[in-house]
Amino acid sequence: MASITSLQPQALSRLQACPHTSSLVPATSSSFATFSASSRYLSPSLRLNQGVISQSESVSCQHQGLEKKFIAFADFEKASWKPITSNHRKGLIARASDPGIVRAVATSVKEDVKVIAPDAELGTDNKHGDDEERVGVLLLNLGGPDTLEDVQPFLYNLFADPDIIRLPRLFRFLQRPLAQFISTLRAPKSAEGYAAIGGGSPLRQMTDEQAAALKAALESKNLPAKVYVGMRYWHPFTEEAINQIKEDGISRLVVLPLYPQFSISTSGSSLRLLESIFREDEYLVNMQHTVIPSWYNRNGYVQSMATLIEKELTKFEKPDEVHIFFSAHGVPVAYVEEAGDPYKAEMEECVQLIMAAVKARDIRCPHTLAYQSRVGPVEWLKPYTDDTIRELGKSGVKSLLAVPVSFVSEHIETLEEIDMEYRELALESGIRNWGRVPALGCEPGFIADLADAIIEALPYVGAMAVSNLEARQSLVPLGSVEQLLATYDTLRRELPAPVAMWEWGWTKSAETWNGRAAMLAVLTLLVLEVTTGEGVLHQWGILPLFH
Repeated sequence: MASITSLQPQALSRLQACPHTSSLVPATSSSFATFSASSRYLSPSLRLNQGVISQSESVSCQHQGLEKKFIAFADFEKASWKPITSNHRKGLIARASDPGIVRAVATSVKEDVKVIAPDAELGTDNKHGDDEERVGVLLLNLGGPDTLEDVQPFLYNLFADPDIIRLPRLFRFLQRPLAQFISTLRAPKSAEGYAAIGGGSPLRQMTDEQAAALKAALESKNLPAKVYVGMRYWHPFTEEAINQIKEDGISRLVVLPLYPQFSISTSGSSLRLLESIFREDEYLVNMQHTVIPSWYNRNGYVQSMATLIEKELTKFEKPDEVHIFFSAHGVPVAYVEEAGDPYKAEMEECVQLIMAAVKARDIRCPHTLAYQSRVGPVEWLKPYTDDTIRELGKSGVKSLLAVPVSFVSEHIETLEEIDMEYRELALESGIRNWGRVPALGCEPGFIADLADAIIEALPYVGAMAVSNLEARQSLVPLGSVEQLLATYDTLRRELPAPVAMWEWGWTKSAETWNGRAAMLAVLTLLVLEVTTGEGVLHQWGILPLFH
């Protein structure tokens, strides 16, 4: 493919006046940095002060008494410009790191260049971009049963996901029967938990409320956008949200998983499903989009968490004696050590950032991070929440403030597992005073920060766009998953926050681990039933089929 090369002065053509001023005053020619990039990838990490230094004309815009300098781009070679466009795309956006060059925006309209002021918001209507552009935000979440009758089908959807139960290729025909079997067995016990919190999960209602609050926050920041909710395992399913996005004619989409920290088992599974949907749809292939895979380190999120902790501490008789207990959803150790899941590293850094914000408020409480919700015989991330609560009780801790750090909405793991099971365990372990920080929900500072994250992501929407054939290979076409996971920790702080430009998903090692674990469980069950002559397979009349 052709590449974008340094733009020489003679390549500049007709200039349109800055939309925020009535005149355009040419500036004296001087040295500015231009850039070179492959037309396959136009990375936001490229800066205008990288690449080839050449003489280019510049322009100055007088706006509100302040002079701003811009680099003017024009007259792109057709062969160079076309590969990085899509049917909806009409411009190239680049941020300048040089203090003297705030932002350069070039819009390809034949041979014209449109220079836009640095304080102009980008993204939607006349104030933000092209009249035809419609901005959408897709919030991804797990989903949960709305009623007790929904519990079994919800569990079926969960266990039918190959990312939850991975069978070897030879046995994949058992995926759905196995999901039906496990969901039927677990539904009664799971339904008891949902009954204890009101008869269903509040996750959908809270996520809808967050979507409405986010839409209002974006509008208050002069960015009209539609916000959609796509659940992984229950209504509204991701497919339903995508259908609505298409009906609404959205041309620019920001995908935001509602998980602060990235994990291949949460955001990864949702993005993998989204990938499969994008591959098969011509409209989606051509739609500009980007993904914000994690946002645990954003200041607004961190400060909002610190505010909630500070507020809950005031409810204790002796706040200085309270132990702050962060409880995160666990994942198998193999996800981290074999598959390269960044979840553990992001979680630990997240807790450090929150505690730094708490200490900045002159609060000096000790803290602990532990992991909850483990299942099965395999090793999960440690320390475990239940074991840690017992140890804290033995060590003399009398006041404990639980902080659910993986969740931004209330659901069964906060309302039942933490509020009921762990609270009871804490009291049994000698802890007398118990408190729990609520999920962020629609906390204003948190919602405002998510809105800022989306606005910051918009200049990068479509910046990774490639040809239709290449776009079918990946939601965000950059390298292999294995390479990205290997470089994640070393490059994360160098990448422009909050937008990351890669596909996340399962590595081969993770697939192998899941296949082994699932088959080991099936084989163990078969051996036990054959040797004992009793068990659920006998009761269900399944085991005789193997004889």
